[in-house]
Amino acid sequence: MINREIIRLKVVQITYAYYQNGGKNIDTAEKELFFSLAKAYDLYNYLLTLMVEINRIAERAVETAQSRYNRIKVGEPPSTKFIDNRFIMQLEVNKQLLDFRENQKKSWVNEEDFVRSLYKQIIETDYYKEYMASAESSYAQDRELWRKIYKNVICNNEELDSLLEDMSLYWNDDKYIVDTFVLKTIKRFDEAKGADQELLPEFKDEEDREFAHRLFRNTLLNAEYYRKLISDNTKNWEFNRIALMDLLIMQIALAEILTFPNIPLNVSLNEYVDIAKIYSTPRSGAYVNGLLDAVSKKLVAEKKLEKTNN
Repeated sequence: MINREIIRLKVVQITYAYYQNGGKNIDTAEKELFFSLAKAYDLYNYLLTLMVEINRIAERAVETAQSRYNRIKVGEPPSTKFIDNRFIMQLEVNKQLLDFRENQKKSWVNEEDFVRSLYKQIIETDYYKEYMASAESSYAQDRELWRKIYKNVICNNEELDSLLEDMSLYWNDDKYIVDTFVLKTIKRFDEAKGADQELLPEFKDEEDREFAHRLFRNTLLNAEYYRKLISDNTKNWEFNRIALMDLLIMQIALAEILTFPNIPLNVSLNEYVDIAKIYSTPRSGAYVNGLLDAVSKKLVAEKKLEKTNN
């Protein structure tokens, strides 16, 4: 699940913390990097459990409505279509998710009011009402309902973002990326796989783990060389006046460009320009782009960098 976009963001965060803390112990900083990446994977699992918890709130609501109907026998008995949704029932018994909930001791028990508010939002949506009114009943329809719920109610939810930030500082910038993986997971679910449906792994393969290790190590171990490249190509601006975050982003970008020849140059440049726009000043994107472009062209001309933009 952890992709290179998340890895780059975490390397920027941990590199900044490393220098802020005096830059003394690379091994400790690298452990912090991988702990931070593991927390991103925890968030992925935690957001999956949120859907299960919403369904539990729905079950209680149906039980209450059924009890009321049994007493007064007025109107129609409550529908169980939503709580009998085959996708969410499959997710609830997923073996990997059950292991996470047991081992991590993570739950939404203390956030019941918030979860209940999400359920209330859901039952007011047009797609929920259409689902409940439809005579059709299929696993595909059940799964699609939860994809819509996640995309429209859980994604871009400011209250949830604030709640998660309070739970873990590591989750501050992770959710918008992790959301894409939760949606991907929903689409991958297959009814035939039952409780054995595989969730996304923490790392796709060892190559991504090695990418994180080498990028972080080279960023710090070769910092003097990378900063000299930046300084030599700085025009009309004193090196010591460069914003620290801009400098670190360019330092990490050069570590990637020079360490990983198989990554196209334009991919690396675009990734770090986007990061600069998020983490630094409004003008940082253009500044970082211009300086990295100048450094790259010089390295290519000096035959110190052999890359294509493809």
